[in-house]
Amino acid sequence: MTRDAAARQEIALLLRRLNVELDAVGQRFAERHGLNRTDVRALVAIMDAARRGEALTAGRLGEAVDLRSASVTALVDRLEKVGHVRRVRDPEDRRRVSLEMSDSAMAAGAEHFGGLARDLVGAMAAYTDDELAVVHRWLEDMTAVIEAHARAGGPPGA
Repeated sequence: MTRDAAARQEIALLLRRLNVELDAVGQRFAERHGLNRTDVRALVAIMDAARRGEALTAGRLGEAVDLRSASVTALVDRLEKVGHVRRVRDPEDRRRVSLEMSDSAMAAGAEHFGGLARDLVGAMAAYTDDELAVVHRWLEDMTAVIEAHARAGGPPGA
């Protein structure tokens, strides 16, 4: 293996290690709040959509977490029942329903992940804007590759 190939392999292994550690943080959150992995993925998808200023419908949530319609309905019902999510009707089109995280779910997420987020931002302070731009592009590219592999076999919860 060339030195360049070995360096790239080492980066791939570090990415895997990062994923395992992030998964452990997410799993602790899930266990503390009586959630499963898909529940946490759904909450993150809803939160990310809100951060982008987008309304997330149940159909789009299904695409985000790789579930079919009946499974998404059960997921949203479960999250709504425990008070993490609410369905909100669009005031301009009453047929359209979007999903929002509850204030209590946002507070629980901030409590659990807030320290990690602060520490991550702090760790980035040593990087230049140009370095961060490369890291940003790299993470976008790696996420696209991983998403493609995750969805290659069809929806796991279907």
